[in-house]
Amino acid sequence: MEELKHECGVAMIRLLKPLEYYEQKYGTRTYGFNKLYLMMEKQHNRGQEGAGLATVSLNAEPGCEYMFREKAEGKDAITEIFGKIEGSTTPQLFNSQLYMGHLRYSTTGKSGLTYVHPFLRRNNWRAKNLCLCGNFNMTNIDEVFQRMVAQGQSPRIYSDSYITLELMGHRLDREVERNYEAARQQGLEGLDITRYIEDNMDMANVLRTTLELYDGGYVMCGLTGSGEMFAIRDPWGIRPAFFYCDDEVVALASERPVLQTTFDLRCEQVVELQPGQALIINKRGEVRLEQVFPSRGNHKCSFERIYFSRGNDRDIYQERKRLGEQLTGPIMRAIDGDVEHTVFSFIPNTAEVAFYGMVEGFRKQGFDVRSEKVAWKDIKLRTFITEAGTRNDLASHVYDITYGSLQPHEDRSAEGRSQGDNLVIIDDSIVRGTTLKESIFKILDRLHPKKIVMVSSSPQIRYPDYYGIDMARLEEFCAFRAVIALIRERGMQPLIAEVYQACKNFQQENHVRRLYAPFTVEEINQKMVEMLRPEGVSTPIELVFQSIEGLHEAIPGHRGDWYFTGHYPTQGGTRLVNQAFVNYVERNVKM
Repeated sequence: MEELKHECGVAMIRLLKPLEYYEQKYGTRTYGFNKLYLMMEKQHNRGQEGAGLATVSLNAEPGCEYMFREKAEGKDAITEIFGKIEGSTTPQLFNSQLYMGHLRYSTTGKSGLTYVHPFLRRNNWRAKNLCLCGNFNMTNIDEVFQRMVAQGQSPRIYSDSYITLELMGHRLDREVERNYEAARQQGLEGLDITRYIEDNMDMANVLRTTLELYDGGYVMCGLTGSGEMFAIRDPWGIRPAFFYCDDEVVALASERPVLQTTFDLRCEQVVELQPGQALIINKRGEVRLEQVFPSRGNHKCSFERIYFSRGNDRDIYQERKRLGEQLTGPIMRAIDGDVEHTVFSFIPNTAEVAFYGMVEGFRKQGFDVRSEKVAWKDIKLRTFITEAGTRNDLASHVYDITYGSLQPHEDRSAEGRSQGDNLVIIDDSIVRGTTLKESIFKILDRLHPKKIVMVSSSPQIRYPDYYGIDMARLEEFCAFRAVIALIRERGMQPLIAEVYQACKNFQQENHVRRLYAPFTVEEINQKMVEMLRPEGVSTPIELVFQSIEGLHEAIPGHRGDWYFTGHYPTQGGTRLVNQAFVNYVERNVKM
């Protein structure tokens, strides 16, 4: 319902046969481009602010370009960059064997073509050319930046992407120099030295020395001018990556169904890149997996499964259904067991699979559930008027309803008893609550239900994410605002001061969790309803959230739950959430 900007998407392809092979078998020399285009379009959900691609041609002669890059901004960026390629008159471009694509959502507030991936570092030595893209956000980029400065470097732009490019480029230079010295010691000269360097690059060593201090979630992908291709996943497994390999092609993407659709594969043919593991393909097309960093436990992002990834993945589909089915108990209590006079629906489309699971759960218990398409999301309305009141009124009509889809509560039976239907609406998450207050509750109230039960298939979102999702300020979360309101109502303000001091002094533990400890989920739910109820809406409203236990039962393979529990997998996440509370207090609270 409340769209989150989040994790980017990556796509990589390495052709393992001569281009003539694909022309003969598939009827085109643009096989690689066609597959990359499809992989990027199938991941459009992961980034609509910009897109870019890069390719490398292994057979280009000296004096000819061999490394190409195109970037564009906006939701139509994929079409734009492939349109440029289609119209290109550069023959070397269509002789590429290495392909890399990226879909971007900004998670740092920085936008513009400058920040669209991939990033390119040029050099006259083919092996020193580096093109980099990724799905990542680092919590300790200040520390990494200072390390680079201490080495004598001076990055042109302060962003984790550019800093990573320059740091990895520096380590790539060192790897080239290491091989150069080894070649000289063997008595090699001229082009023989160049061939030795390109044939003996150790990208695992480059990755290890580049990322050893990094704290955060990442899938980092790259190409070198000499033909090395790599992708590495963070040691905590926060960000996802999947790959496929046969004798024709190696391909990697952020989501498994992307590879299945693009190459017509079964689930079992696609392999998940493991935490701390790198997929490396050298100039000769030799493929290997290397454990660059030890795994630091299972902290795979559960939000990927609830919301971000496409729901057509075999396992994600079943997990989302289980999330919905597990909510039948608390929903039954919320409607006082009156399934007969209840209409079930969902908002938005990403909650549709959880809705199927919820309905299936009731039917397993023998209930004949009534489901309707109650809410519709219209195209984004343009607010030409600048006056706040008129603008807010227009914004409240982003959603519309299906009139007559339930029995209104005002109707009475012949015996004079008040009749009417409850309305149960399931969503995948409730984050800020802004859309509920400004639009959803107002629109649903027009149906005059007996009661509105708003259901979230995820638990209460209480804490920011620092690994690639656009939610960093505590006060953005309606659960946090509700807790602060409860603390003030009950005269517990000293707790705010205590947590503030603890956050300032001790960064090794998430002290913000202490704010939630005195209150039950139900108390926080009730306070959220009070805060989110629009003026003039008198229909009873109840919030129902997934439990932490239910989350882990439905999604056992992805234990990353810091948004809900505050248990961050890295020290950087813990440090930043404490700092977020310090910032909140200093902005909003008189101490």
